[in-house]
Amino acid sequence: MNFDRVKEKLEILADAAKYDVSCSSSGGKRKNNGGLGDSSASGICHTYTEDGRCVSLLKILLTNHCIYDCIYCVSRKSNDIKRAAFTVEEVVDLTISFYRRNYIEGLFLSSGIFKDADTTMERLVRVAKKLRTEHNFNGYIHLKSIPGASDDLMNEAALYADRLSVNLEIPTESGLKLLAPDKNREDMLQPMRIVQKGIQQYKDEKKLIKSVPRFAPAGQSTQMIVGATNENDLQIIKVADHFYKNYGMKRVYYSGYIPVTVDNRLPAITAEVPVLRENRLYQSDWLMRFYGFKADEILDSNIPFLDLEVDPKLSWALRHLDQFPVNLQTADYKMILRIPGIGVKTAQKIVSARRFQVLNIDHIKKLGAAVNRAKYFIDFTYGNPFLKHLTDLNLRKLIIGGSQSKFQNQFSQQLTLF
Repeated sequence: MNFDRVKEKLEILADAAKYDVSCSSSGGKRKNNGGLGDSSASGICHTYTEDGRCVSLLKILLTNHCIYDCIYCVSRKSNDIKRAAFTVEEVVDLTISFYRRNYIEGLFLSSGIFKDADTTMERLVRVAKKLRTEHNFNGYIHLKSIPGASDDLMNEAALYADRLSVNLEIPTESGLKLLAPDKNREDMLQPMRIVQKGIQQYKDEKKLIKSVPRFAPAGQSTQMIVGATNENDLQIIKVADHFYKNYGMKRVYYSGYIPVTVDNRLPAITAEVPVLRENRLYQSDWLMRFYGFKADEILDSNIPFLDLEVDPKLSWALRHLDQFPVNLQTADYKMILRIPGIGVKTAQKIVSARRFQVLNIDHIKKLGAAVNRAKYFIDFTYGNPFLKHLTDLNLRKLIIGGSQSKFQNQFSQQLTLF
């Protein structure tokens, strides 16, 4: 291996991969059976498992050559940038070398599209197959599926990768046609259907045959660029909701558009990255996945954009004050979840604790509630002096004034490998 040349490629292709944020490693349970790595264990890109453990992944592109000219993409064919491409063997060797040095616990591999979709996807599959079969690598592998790749390649990829993902890129088909006229939305949807069908088939067969090969055990995910086109937040969360319900999507990721070129179809090159908007979309996504909210409850046609001053759950509560206050001793679990400042774990603890004692504000604070918000929406059995503000026209300002946002407008880059 030519170390200097591989190092140069790594610098180029690791930097090009930083725009893809959908590299979660949750859900992998591939155990170590005498080989290298263990995707069920925790521990150069940082990502997190479902239970909050930090995992390091080698996050790279196979190549930044691309036949497409998507105007929002830094790797588009018309962009004058330095190009590079790894061989299959180089990616395999890098992964094993970094794993043995305890730099990483898995691989996140994406690619520009060279020649055609099948040629590119076949090389991605070869990387995963070599790692699994020749090196007995049991660490986490996330492959980016190539839109337009054949069904056979997608099925093979799912046998070796823990997670597969296809980026929707632009939330709406009209936006995609505007910024990436060479691409077809149907080419993105077909691989998702294949993976969804395979996962369900695996679950059904697993009930009858325990030795059936695992099929994308960590599921599939997708990513949408936010702010490159003029879609509103209601459209975006409805698209996400559709994919959760109809494609069994594990996660939908939102990436604030980073200006990379001057073009009248895009925001100005000096435009700020919509990081706060991206953050609010993630919060809305959380409400749909874990709090029982529907997309049209979070926003509607009269309010199509998320409130940037307050989080989506607090925004919903302020628009539905008629449903408050909530009595913690008698309310059902679903309604307790809708109280601003109370999360899933805290709501579960409240339902359990109220069987043994009458709860007060000190109790729920110890259980993990953010009482600086929750106190205005809860009716304790003995009363609550803060409820006098529930009908106050200045309630919104009162809550904002008593809260301090944890949000910071900054970017986190993957670690330098050398």
